[in-house]
Amino acid sequence: MAAGAMNRKKQKRDVSAATAGGTGRKRRKLPLAEEKSWQKAGAKLNEEISSDSEPDSPAKKKNNEAEEEIDETPQEKKLRLAKLYLEQLRQQEEEKAEEEALERDLIAGRLKEDVLEQKGKLQRQIAKSLQLPDIADIRVLRGHRLPITCLVVSPDDKYVFSAAKDCSIIKWDVESGKKLHVIHGGKKVTEESHGHTAHILSMAISSDGKYLATGDKNKLIMIWEAATCQHLYKFTGHRDAVSGLSFRKGTHQLYSASHDRSVKVWNVAENAYVETLFGHQDVITGLDSLSRECCVTSGGRDGTVRVWKIPEESQLVFYGHQGSIDCIQLINEEHMVTGADDGSVALWGLSKKKPLTKLRQAHGFQGAQGLEQPYWITSVAALMNSDIVATGSHSTSVKLWKCGGGFRKLEPLFDIPLVGFVNSLKFSNTGNFLVAGIGQEHRLGRWWRIKEAKNSICIIPLKKAAAGNTEIPTEGS
Repeated sequence: MAAGAMNRKKQKRDVSAATAGGTGRKRRKLPLAEEKSWQKAGAKLNEEISSDSEPDSPAKKKNNEAEEEIDETPQEKKLRLAKLYLEQLRQQEEEKAEEEALERDLIAGRLKEDVLEQKGKLQRQIAKSLQLPDIADIRVLRGHRLPITCLVVSPDDKYVFSAAKDCSIIKWDVESGKKLHVIHGGKKVTEESHGHTAHILSMAISSDGKYLATGDKNKLIMIWEAATCQHLYKFTGHRDAVSGLSFRKGTHQLYSASHDRSVKVWNVAENAYVETLFGHQDVITGLDSLSRECCVTSGGRDGTVRVWKIPEESQLVFYGHQGSIDCIQLINEEHMVTGADDGSVALWGLSKKKPLTKLRQAHGFQGAQGLEQPYWITSVAALMNSDIVATGSHSTSVKLWKCGGGFRKLEPLFDIPLVGFVNSLKFSNTGNFLVAGIGQEHRLGRWWRIKEAKNSICIIPLKKAAAGNTEIPTEGS
């Protein structure tokens, strides 16, 4: 019995020892590096097991970003910011260099253009991009009772000033076509109103738009403030009708031409007479000038065109037309265009005494068969420093021409239908429109009367194709 009890105790001890060996045995401790590698492997395994379709939560994204930021050391952050700053500086310097290069190109282009303009060799190629105006787009402004004789366009192209045989002057707004101011004239005008009492034959405006000058058959030149149309001065001295006026570009020096065959020089800003020049053998019919201290005149039936060099008190004489030279206009400092009553239009270079080219019967013929006579050229206009000129007559159209081959060719572009005597033509300074002064009679007389014509101002828009205009120097003639 005692032996059995001892066996039972032994078996009990064996069972408890086996139990302790199975569950109470101590685990072997792994090294720290190996434990971390196992943790990372487990985390990766968990990521692979998770579904791809499960979107990352915002909190998880935030944690990931925070971990990435934590991974960047302060030195790395400084380096990254420094690189970013240097890249911004580089971009700013490149942009600045591009702007400076563009500005230099613009300045160089402008200086080159000014030099070419002074030399008379600047010619903007506009004719090839010009399109025939739509007749419906031509605006007709009526306000004068008698034929328009002369007109000018303000330097900013906002206003047109016109004068007529009714002795009145009208200031027009180009955009609206409305009359802004009327200076009445005629025999009933009093001295206080300062209006003209005879036909106004010539008109000019200064290049800064400050002064307006008008000349009439009563030998008088009136100076007006262009902005308000207030009378300022009256110049006397000519002994016959004042037929031509022009301000020297960039100054207030005024040149006047008269039927008394003289050219006079005035200083408008100081209300002063300067000098008188003589040379023409017949009445002077037209005058023009640009920035040089000289002017050009057409001498009517003496058959000459003259260039007056004011400082030297000398003149150059040019011959070429057969009839009376009635109108003249400078194209640039070295070239000009003239028209005569023999129907011819001529282009001139100041270095040649003969025309560079002359087109006879430019507007065709009139009259019965066997008695044909060419249409008189009553007005000419030129878009400054370009290859476009316009001519007017009473042939029911204004003609536009292209000056080609270094001003040695005159090629027709198109005709613009206008009924009546085209007594005056002026391009806008930008070349966006052409203004024509229409009358039932010629500005200098009453040889014909076209009853169906209307005494009016016509504003003709000039449309250009999309292609950009080019500027090239012309060879000196």
